[in-house]
Amino acid sequence: MGTEETGQVTGTKDKDYNIIWFTEQCLSNALRLETYIDDARREGDDELAEFFTRAQGESRKGAEQGKQMLAQRLSKVAS
Repeated sequence: MGTEETGQVTGTKDKDYNIIWFTEQCLSNALRLETYIDDARREGDDELAEFFTRAQGESRKGAEQGKQMLAQRLSKVAS
């Protein structure tokens, strides 16, 4: 037996689990970056704060795309 789980144990296929995982990681990263932004601002490093703000925007964008993809796929399953 291989080490890869393909849905028999969890009931969720790898590809679907991967979308869920990706979305959660993007959301988690956006939250973590808020702390980094605050730290940079507290130290007066506007350049670094802006860098983290841009990165946070990309993480939010990834999360939104993941949520949209999940919604599309779940609506297909429900129909």
